[in-house]
Amino acid sequence: MFKLEYPYALIFLVLPLITMWIKTNSVQRLRALRIPNFSAVKSLDSSPLNTGTSVIANIILILMWCLLCFALSGPKWIDDPIELPRKGRDIILAIDVSGSMEREDMLVGGRAVDRLSVVKKVANKFVDKRTGDRLGLILFGTKAYLQTPLTFDRKTVKHMINDTTISLAGPLTAIGDAIGLTIKRLRNVESDSKILVLLTDGANTAGAVEPIKAAEMAKDNNIKIYTVGLGADAIKVKSIFGTRTINPSADLDDESLKKISELTDGKFFRAMSTEQLENVYQEIDKLEPNDKESGAYRPEYELFHWPLTIAFLLNIFLLIRKLTPLSRWI
Repeated sequence: MFKLEYPYALIFLVLPLITMWIKTNSVQRLRALRIPNFSAVKSLDSSPLNTGTSVIANIILILMWCLLCFALSGPKWIDDPIELPRKGRDIILAIDVSGSMEREDMLVGGRAVDRLSVVKKVANKFVDKRTGDRLGLILFGTKAYLQTPLTFDRKTVKHMINDTTISLAGPLTAIGDAIGLTIKRLRNVESDSKILVLLTDGANTAGAVEPIKAAEMAKDNNIKIYTVGLGADAIKVKSIFGTRTINPSADLDDESLKKISELTDGKFFRAMSTEQLENVYQEIDKLEPNDKESGAYRPEYELFHWPLTIAFLLNIFLLIRKLTPLSRWI
């Protein structure tokens, strides 16, 4: 969209017309005077001092004046609105991809699926809702790896989540290392809200950092941790002795996860089904709401230098014309 910042400056366009009107009236008054020695005045027309101005030169002068007035009016081009990432939170999702995540104790559409498949489905919905937040992804098993650094690109985060495979980081569970890696990534980040959402289905069985010690370090760095314990508490399995009920989440260390969240002013959630896991992420959305303020702006580009440049080049042309034989033809 084109815009003039100071449109009233275009009123100066009439100044040459006013000047010509005043000059015309002055000439008409002078014509009424009688000059005794007309031959002497007539000879001035052919003198070198009276070079005159051609029609083309007059047109160029008028064009230069119009260009200067146009530049003075402050022309701008306003581009289409661009949505800016709104001020939000820095959130890292730490997902357990250890061997135990292959247990098929969760239901999707009435069909038993492994735990990681459910996490992918629910985490994708969570990522979609975090407009304006920077998201990162850490995968941990025996080791903890930064899969995606903090980014506003939710599409990439979802792609990396969906591309995750079980035991990608080893068969064991290094909860402390996952927290430690989060601290490393968020320690020097300037943010009003630094959050870790840690999901696991077991206990800390690997890594160099104790989870509780890592949580204390996270608190010192103003990182809030929401822990999620995943896995059904009872499923029926068939054996040669008949059907029996077992607890597939017997290895889940609820107490440590609760303490980790309490130390960092976060919250512990227990998800024993797909529906409960969806509710967990919805609850986290409520606890850490998005900033709803608008984040769009329209880029503005100044255009005044273009008419000024053209006027300058025309002035150079008139100067060359005056100082060279060019005036004979133009």
